[in-house]
Amino acid sequence: MTIDLYTWGTPNGRKISIALEELELDYAVHPINIQKDEQFDPEFLKISPNNKIPAVVDPQGPDGEPISLFETGAILVYLAERTGKLMPEDVRGRHMAMQWLMWQMGGFGPMLGQAHHFRRFAPEQIPYAVDRYTNESKRLYGVLDKRLAEEAYLAGDYSIADIAAYPWAARHEWQGIALEEFSNVKRWYDAITARPAVVRGMAVPA
Repeated sequence: MTIDLYTWGTPNGRKISIALEELELDYAVHPINIQKDEQFDPEFLKISPNNKIPAVVDPQGPDGEPISLFETGAILVYLAERTGKLMPEDVRGRHMAMQWLMWQMGGFGPMLGQAHHFRRFAPEQIPYAVDRYTNESKRLYGVLDKRLAEEAYLAGDYSIADIAAYPWAARHEWQGIALEEFSNVKRWYDAITARPAVVRGMAVPA
């Protein structure tokens, strides 16, 4: 059955459209224009009470009944478990994937998002904030680069952890990051960029 995806063209939204494309799941796109505050619509809040995109509704959940989910980490884990794909099968590998997924959720996304805000969208330039979040972004890219010197992908094989991190890295220029300074990240980034499912997922919503 078709999964309903409520999303917009942000790094968080693209995590889920990439995963759906990689998993070859049927889904219907429902754009939620956050520039018009559509995320505060009462009907959307029934699905995503934190008024954030993305959210999904699977009409055939684990018990055969519909399930709605918000928070990208929860959605990615659900989709991986639903299909048995994009998550290592062994216990150690699964914990490795979950570790890097949580790293993205707790740091690589939020801190880079702050860099976006203060570098591009703040009504006035605040040097302290720009420096703080630009420097933290560089530190996090360093963490990512070190990990990718050890493995081709964050959990060894390509997984939901990579899908979570990639759309944020795709806006590296917004963060004041030159990927050439992080050779392992650049190799990882180019490999993921070349995946057809990623190309399709990054174009959602059209």
